[in-house]
Amino acid sequence: MERQGAETHLTTEEARSGETRNIMRWVLLIGVTLAVLALSAIWITGALTSAQPDKNGPISGQATPAA
Repeated sequence: MERQGAETHLTTEEARSGETRNIMRWVLLIGVTLAVLALSAIWITGALTSAQPDKNGPISGQATPAA
């Protein structure tokens, strides 16, 4: 901190009350990457293990045509 008359001049680190590190960016990047990977794994395994409808069979949930 430096005083020049009635003015007080602070450095960036003094104004922020700490050092300026990039650790928060790495935490955010790793967290988002892990979240995307986890949700992708859940979606892919769910799609692979679910029962698939018969391609030539009747369509479920469709109304039968009136004669």
